[in-house]
Amino acid sequence: MPKVDLPPSEGLYPVPVVLVSCLDRSSGKSNIITIAWCGVVCSAPPHISISIRPARLSFKIINDTRDFVINIPSAEMVREVDICGVHSGTDTDKFKLCHFTEYKSSKISSPGIEQCPVNIECLLKKTVDLGSHHMFIGEVVKIHADRRVVDAGGRIDFGIAKPFVYNLGEYWNLGEKIGYYGFSKKEV
Repeated sequence: MPKVDLPPSEGLYPVPVVLVSCLDRSSGKSNIITIAWCGVVCSAPPHISISIRPARLSFKIINDTRDFVINIPSAEMVREVDICGVHSGTDTDKFKLCHFTEYKSSKISSPGIEQCPVNIECLLKKTVDLGSHHMFIGEVVKIHADRRVVDAGGRIDFGIAKPFVYNLGEYWNLGEKIGYYGFSKKEV
């Protein structure tokens, strides 16, 4: 079947949906931004990137404070995630609007979001200007997970945590597990 040519775009899909929280130390106010452009960029030591437009309030805060928390929401939080993506922290307290509780981080100043089952504390290591967005590369310094989402082997049970993805303008849940890394080796 022939392929159709499409123009270049950010059409990689799906991508994780996260809530990034940060603290403006000068005002003492926390902010939350919804990010879909987030990904692992190194495993040892662990680094995760997030990409933000310079016009966003969180951009300035993270650039100044040099830390942030990547909070992984559950699918039940999709409404609040969308709210944090369409309202500006300049005139809205997103923690109050979404009835979120700030979770005190152990290694950095930015708070996590208590309602998210997983919180990843990051220290900003590098900023890369890519055009419309700048990529913030953060070193993971601590991970917190709700006890209920951690299995007996110490791993996050995604069936319980229920993360979801952004899929070209739409939010989608993950559905079911269809394999695992290396399963094809057992078939040969």
